[in-house]
Amino acid sequence: MQTVNMLQAKSSLSRLVEALEAGEEREIIIARNGKPAARLVPINVTQAAVRIGVAKGAFEVPDDIDGCNSEVAALLAGGGAR
Repeated sequence: MQTVNMLQAKSSLSRLVEALEAGEEREIIIARNGKPAARLVPINVTQAAVRIGVAKGAFEVPDDIDGCNSEVAALLAGGGAR
């Protein structure tokens, strides 16, 4: 964590932002008269993957999908197939 004074932050803002973007700094504290006044942090922009409905219409769920639940439960419990 780097601390800079207000004048230094004004004159080197581009360099400070570049350091954040490059991952060289996680946050930069900007001080006024030696006292912390603000925190400069990167914005984590993550694009959410579109997942809901991605397979819509690709298959049909059979009416008897729950017919083997007891067999699947037994297999997961280590009891083997019945």
